[in-house]
Amino acid sequence: MDIDLLKTFVEVVKTRHFGRAAENLYITQSAVSFRIRQLEQSLGVNLFIRQRNNIQLTAPGERLLPHATMILTGMQRAKVDVALANSMHKQLSLSGTPNIWDAFLQFGINNIVAAMPGVSLMAEVKAQQESTRLLLERTLDLAVLFDPPKVDELIVKPIRDLAIIPVSTFECEDALAFFNNQYVYVDWGTAFSLWHAKQFSGSTPPYFRTSTGRIALDLIMQCGGSAFIPQALAQDMIEQKKLFHIDCVDQVSREIFIAYHKDNEQKEQIETITNLLESLR
Repeated sequence: MDIDLLKTFVEVVKTRHFGRAAENLYITQSAVSFRIRQLEQSLGVNLFIRQRNNIQLTAPGERLLPHATMILTGMQRAKVDVALANSMHKQLSLSGTPNIWDAFLQFGINNIVAAMPGVSLMAEVKAQQESTRLLLERTLDLAVLFDPPKVDELIVKPIRDLAIIPVSTFECEDALAFFNNQYVYVDWGTAFSLWHAKQFSGSTPPYFRTSTGRIALDLIMQCGGSAFIPQALAQDMIEQKKLFHIDCVDQVSREIFIAYHKDNEQKEQIETITNLLESLR
């Protein structure tokens, strides 16, 4: 199967628009349509439901997507491995969710790169489920996560707790004021959601929801509001008195885990990264 057909398929899935996919791939829209027709003809199925301004995957398209992603990821890694074949370098792939990068990994990635000069490191942002799948498929070496996957083939280790504190641009006198003053909900994972449901009962709904702490912090700094933000991310703003740490609202911590396949051959490098992340403050 032509790899360009799969690239085009994945790009259309991402953009849900043939024109935007064409722009991102630097080809014409007619070329995108032709490639999708070729792929559909080779598989004998329709991959998309085409409606005006609304492109949706069919059931066969949904089934193809993870396979296409796996093939493209494998090809990318193969190219890098071949390019490094004449040197002593090793390749290691690391992923984290958007929140993990915002709140934790961004503060330690430079230490990891500096400590591993003989390793070609590939760092990516991936969702929890995708990271788990790629670890099992052996196309990802290491994932840093909030919610540990419970899979026998994976080794999962806790590496540290992340303090997530209630902050606001307003001086809130009580919890009700915190939750009712343009409160921004940040998805800090399953355990946080359960804890949050108990804290939030009876308050007005959040006026904004996001999956990343950085977006929430930028929003409340520009428009005013309250949110649960990692202390490491908010500390400078608190010290500059641009944010208030709201003591009358309980804070929470999330445990961060590192996961890798038990048969991974690069355990020495993984151990080095684990130690570096455990020492990160």
